[in-house]
Amino acid sequence: MKITKIINQIKKHKIRSIIILSLVLVLMITAFDMRLKTSYITIENDKITSPVRFAVITDLHSCYYGENQKTLIEAIEKANPDAVLLVGDILDDKKSDKNSEIFIEMISDKYTCYYVSGNHEARSGKLDDFKTFLKNLNVTVLTDEVDKIVINGQTIQLAGIDDPSTGGYAFDLRLFETAEKTDFEEFSVLLSHRPELVEEYNKYAFDLVLSGHAHGGQWRLPFVDISLIAPNQGLFPKYTSGLYDLQNGKIAVSRGLARESTLIPRIYNRPEILIITVE
Repeated sequence: MKITKIINQIKKHKIRSIIILSLVLVLMITAFDMRLKTSYITIENDKITSPVRFAVITDLHSCYYGENQKTLIEAIEKANPDAVLLVGDILDDKKSDKNSEIFIEMISDKYTCYYVSGNHEARSGKLDDFKTFLKNLNVTVLTDEVDKIVINGQTIQLAGIDDPSTGGYAFDLRLFETAEKTDFEEFSVLLSHRPELVEEYNKYAFDLVLSGHAHGGQWRLPFVDISLIAPNQGLFPKYTSGLYDLQNGKIAVSRGLARESTLIPRIYNRPEILIITVE
């Protein structure tokens, strides 16, 4: 009896150990899962009578998504957006521009595209050349400007502002001038790379602000889905992923697409494209 009891205890111990090791393995695999995902957000607004869909692309940092960026392109095609909005750091200041250029060449041939700059493009010293490259591919570059796009018979105001790191005069003044050009009677979208500048965005009546920059907080805690750190927001940042309320509208923050470009790996934080439907 004593031997049987010992054997049973050993079996239980082995089973318990296998279960614990399996859970640890699953948590580790999940933590470093860098597969692209598509996240969806739906926003209701009385100014929109027929649904409008945007694909938000941020923080690509010239990362690789398959031959000719196939994985990324196919994810966008599957979502079937009305326009693709490029919200900064499509280039990287250290990596080759090849992957970003391939992506732009592929996507601009299929969709109406808009672009605003990010801090890494400013840091690269190649921002002016990149803007010329984009314009030659019929991508609309919004440098403190507003454009109108008609989707399903509805006029959308698309405003965009250069990242603060691009220099020039103060960001708040440039945002003021951009807002002055915007017709807030129509549905208005502001493309601005940095989500932490909510105090500035709250001064105006943009229905939707789109940002990136935070990389989803880089490290996120599993189960509770809390981010640990983000540039310009510090520890436990507030604006890193998803939809948040502003005084006059909403801000949607994409976790972005950076993966091999970052020295610190993403943890529990898969790269994403963000699909926003307004209805």
